[in-house]
Amino acid sequence: MTIDKEVRVLFVCMGNICRSPTAQGVFARLLEQEGLADRVHVDSAGTHAYHVGNPPDERAQEAALQRGVDLAGQRARKVSEEDFREFDYVIAMDSSNYEDLQAICDPDYADRLHRFMDFAPGIDETEVPDPYYGGRQGFNRVLDLIELAAAGLLETIRQRHGL
Repeated sequence: MTIDKEVRVLFVCMGNICRSPTAQGVFARLLEQEGLADRVHVDSAGTHAYHVGNPPDERAQEAALQRGVDLAGQRARKVSEEDFREFDYVIAMDSSNYEDLQAICDPDYADRLHRFMDFAPGIDETEVPDPYYGGRQGFNRVLDLIELAAAGLLETIRQRHGL
């Protein structure tokens, strides 16, 4: 099946300052590299409004920049019910955020909600851990997991949407 519209992907974590903006940046870079940036729109949000309007955590920005991903232009926002209508994929970083998203998701859009690590088969990790309260190394581990799952997500989108 070929698409006649842009595919829209939303990454979601708790505060939208660590994991989901990192996923947004990594996936956007992957789309650029694959020549698909004009076919797939990517964004991120948080299930909580703790950091609305703030840029990503400095440690997340630093770790991402070391891998060539610039997160500086992003700003945190809170996810909304409307996002399920606007996005084809709403992707939770962990089970807690997945449950929070289920609570606001209209049943008509339940097929749009996914766990990010489900796109990384063969990996023991089922969640992208929150690095906020840990050291800098946690941000590198998050990047490792996000890069693996992003590749699987892109392959899924390619297959489902004929890209």
